[in-house]
Amino acid sequence: MGDRNTHSQDMSQPPELLDLAVIGGGASGFFTALRFGELATGKRVAIFEQGKQFLQKVKISGGGRCNVTHACFEPRQLSTNYPRGERELMAAFHKWQPGDTIDWFTKLGVELKAEEDGRMFPVTDSSATIIECFMGHAEELGITLHTQWGLKALERKDGGFQLHFNNQLEVFARRVCIATGSLKSSPLLKQLEALALPIEPLAPSLFAFNLDEPDLIALAGVSHPQVRIRLSGQKQGQSGPLLITHRGLSGPAVLRLSAWEARQLAEANHHFPFVIDWLPNMSLDGLSTDFECKRRQQGAKRIKNTPIAPIPRRLWELLCQRSGIAPEQTWGQLPRAVSQKLVETLKHSKHQAVGKTTNKDEFVTCGGISRKAIDFRSMECRAIAGLHFTGECIDLDGITGGFNFQAAWTTAHLAATAMAQSLS
Repeated sequence: MGDRNTHSQDMSQPPELLDLAVIGGGASGFFTALRFGELATGKRVAIFEQGKQFLQKVKISGGGRCNVTHACFEPRQLSTNYPRGERELMAAFHKWQPGDTIDWFTKLGVELKAEEDGRMFPVTDSSATIIECFMGHAEELGITLHTQWGLKALERKDGGFQLHFNNQLEVFARRVCIATGSLKSSPLLKQLEALALPIEPLAPSLFAFNLDEPDLIALAGVSHPQVRIRLSGQKQGQSGPLLITHRGLSGPAVLRLSAWEARQLAEANHHFPFVIDWLPNMSLDGLSTDFECKRRQQGAKRIKNTPIAPIPRRLWELLCQRSGIAPEQTWGQLPRAVSQKLVETLKHSKHQAVGKTTNKDEFVTCGGISRKAIDFRSMECRAIAGLHFTGECIDLDGITGGFNFQAAWTTAHLAATAMAQSLS
C-alpha cells in the first residue's frame, strides 16, 4: 500500500470553485466522491478529511480484513439488520444493494468472497486492497484529496456553499456532502445544530459487556456457537455466537443486543441485568427429557464430564459448579432439586453488566442527523437544498457483519446520483 494513505499537513488550495465538496474521508465520503466522479465526468470534486489519514475505519475493520458487505441480496430481508433506518433503507436497497457493491468492486479488479455467516471480504483478506482501490480510482477520476482540513463552518452563498476550514482557507462548492462518520465528539456538531438540523441523541452501539464475575472471566477465549441473550424483563433477545473475554462477554449475539438496545443501555449508563439461554435450540421439556435419558443410559458418568453440545467443556463445568453440582456427582445420583437448578442455569442464566468495552474496529454510534430531515431518494437535506448526508453521521446504523459499510455504499450512491443529475 506504500504511503498513499498517509499525508503530511496538507495546505494545498483546491480550485476556488468546486462542483462537489465531500466532508469526511471515510467509507461513505470516498464512495460518494467516486460515484459522483463516475457519473459527472469532468466535474471538480474534492474530499476534505480533518484527520491525518483517509479511510481509517476501512483500514481496521474486520481485524484488518475489511468486512465490505454481507451476502444478503433481498432488500426487505437486508433492511431487518438495521436497528435504526430499516424502513428508509429497504427502499434505498432497491437502488443499490450488496450485488451492486460486488459488481462495482469486480469492475475495478477487486474480488470479494462470502464466508459461511454471510460476511464478505476481499479475497486478499486485507483492507489494503480496498484502500488501494479507492485511492487509485480517485486519482483516475481527478478527485483532489486533502487531509487535516477540518470544516469549521459553512454558509449558503450564491446558490452554493462557502466553506470555512480550520486552516483559515475557504472554498466555494456548488454541492456539499457531509460524510464525517459519527458525530460523537465531532467539531461539526455545533455547526449542524446552528443550521437548525434535528439531531437524534448520540449513543454507542456494537459493544461488549463488562462483568464482575471472576470465575466466568477466567474462561477468556472460550466461545459458544449459539446462545440467546436478552435484557431482564424482556421476552425478545438476540441470537448468535458468544465469546468470553478477559473483561466479560462479546461476540455477535452480544454486539447485536447492544445495537438494538443502544439507547436504553446508554440511559442505564451501561449497568444492566441480562439473561443468557445457553441452549436456545432445546426447550425446557427437551432438556428435562435429555436429563432423564442420561440418568438411564449414562447414570455412572460424572455430570461435569458429559457436557451437552454445543456447550464447551470448560463452560459446562462452570455452569455445573454454579448449579451446586459436586465434581464427583453422577447423572444417576442427580437430585431433582439440583436438576431443576441446572435447567435454570442453562436456560435462564442471570448476569449483570457493569460497563462496556468498545472494540475500535467495531465502533458504531447510533444517533445523528434525524432521518426525517433527509430525503432518502437523494440523501438531500429537506431544509437546505444542495446539502447531502451519507453514512453514519445520520441516525442510521446496522448490526455487525458488513451492514454498516453497505449502508455507507448505498447512501453514497444515492447522494452521488442525485448531485450528478442536478449538476448535469
